Amino acid sequence: MALPKFPVEGGCVCGQVRYRLKALPLSVYNCHCKDCQRFSGAAWSMSMIVRDEDFELLSGQLEQYRRTADSGNIITMNFCANCHGWIWNDPPTPGIKVARAGTLDDMHWARPVGNIWVDSKAEWADIDPGLVNFGKGIADRTPLFDAWTRAQGTRS
Repeated sequence: MALPKFPVEGGCVCGQVRYRLKALPLSVYNCHCKDCQRFSGAAWSMSMIVRDEDFELLSGQLEQYRRTADSGNIITMNFCANCHGWIWNDPPTPGIKVARAGTLDDMHWARPVGNIWVDSKAEWADIDPGLVNFGKGIADRTPLFDAWTRAQGTRS
């Protein structure tokens, strides 16, 4: 899997919200928390941690929903105001966004390197023990960043 030439773009289902990702994310991983299961309608959601300066909103109006995470932190979730597609979160950590990898126009290169909240995964979901996995959420994302960096070095 070759990496794309950046920038790359993505957006919501109806096409009103469009964004540009100017550089490779810091990591891509799966989240199995109950909130992600409910918001995505799937067993997990794919997340990309991106630097604020690498993420550019090109068009569209957003609606926000602020939720209190299990950690007690307030997470701001950003949705298309028209189709309500979930585009990204603004976590309490400054300088980053957690974008939904499934909103990319082409996500062939965004292979997850780990999983968080595996303690609440669907019973039938298989977790690769060779990935960086966490039972709960994590405050220090360094292991996911390091795994992503290693994975990019093994691409052809």
